[in-house]
Amino acid sequence: MVINILIMIALAVVVLILGAGLWNMFRGGDGNLSQKLMRARVIAQFVAVVLLMLALFVFSPGGGS
Repeated sequence: MVINILIMIALAVVVLILGAGLWNMFRGGDGNLSQKLMRARVIAQFVAVVLLMLALFVFSPGGGS
């Protein structure tokens, strides 16, 4: 149950960072800020993928035991 909540939070963070980066890019904002946001998105995506893999390992038949 906790892992599901963490996965949803991680995915929401990815979407928010992506949206902020795209918004900054489309309005012609600072290029350095867009670069930092996209780097943060990559890190957030990595965390989300790790959580998904952890959930697959723990909840798969025969996994985690």
